Amino acid sequence: MLWAALLLPPAPDGTPPSDEALRGVATWALQFTPRVATSEEAVLLEVEASTRLFGGKRALRDRVVQEGADQGVTTLAWATNSLAAHLLARAGIENGFKRPLDELLDALPMKVLTAVAPHEGILSRLGCRTLGDVRRLPRGGVSRRFDKELLGALDRAYGLLPEAHVWVELPDTFEARLELMSRVEMAPALLFGARRLLLQMCGWLAARHSGITAFTLKWAHDVMRSKEAGEGGEITIRTAEPSRNLEHLCRLLAEHLARVELKAPAGELWLSATEVVSRDEKSLFLLPDPSEKGESG
Repeated sequence: MLWAALLLPPAPDGTPPSDEALRGVATWALQFTPRVATSEEAVLLEVEASTRLFGGKRALRDRVVQEGADQGVTTLAWATNSLAAHLLARAGIENGFKRPLDELLDALPMKVLTAVAPHEGILSRLGCRTLGDVRRLPRGGVSRRFDKELLGALDRAYGLLPEAHVWVELPDTFEARLELMSRVEMAPALLFGARRLLLQMCGWLAARHSGITAFTLKWAHDVMRSKEAGEGGEITIRTAEPSRNLEHLCRLLAEHLARVELKAPAGELWLSATEVVSRDEKSLFLLPDPSEKGESG
């Protein structure tokens, strides 16, 4: 099995990433595999069966890393199970295959495992600092003294117990929201945030084997706006042919935004797929369509 764990950063106020942010990354990830789940601050995906469709493990890894960064992913890791990948990502270790998994996990600080948190004080007084320290405690004593979740989580991370996931379902329609990091006063600058939403939409389209012929970008004005400015604005972009080529859609949006004047600073964006067309995939439908490189709007 080949699992990836993609971590999203906390919100500016220090809280965990929102369900909305996790859902956006998960929707994008569904183009790679239907086996996508979320857990705490991570999006988890099992891609063993998808590697050939994306040109091998290295090519798939490079694409996930590059596009994941565009989605705000700060850290990712690969391992034979999802919890191990999650723990390695928290520790900043990407490659869970460079040494035996037991060795890699044993060396991690025990706090990377969420199930340790309720017992961290007691475990520290017992001399535990790493997951290996916790694992070397007598199992009978751990079972009696701590809750069942601690041993269960350890066994799942080390591959001794199977994992259970609730898979993310591919939505029938696409609409995504993004709160901008700062207020935007010039319409062309909206493209920076809109690109993240477009990337999510392209992933959704790929998972549906479809293309777009129209999409709508909406923005909300800052609450401190004047009454004359209104609540926000929107534009709908149309393409000459169905497309899910990110760069092509970004170019079209940039051309239209260059002709827009914001009536007040914008703080939020919404992107929706207005017109979706199913595509006849002639070969490996999960691969980018080379013919899209020459599309025009």
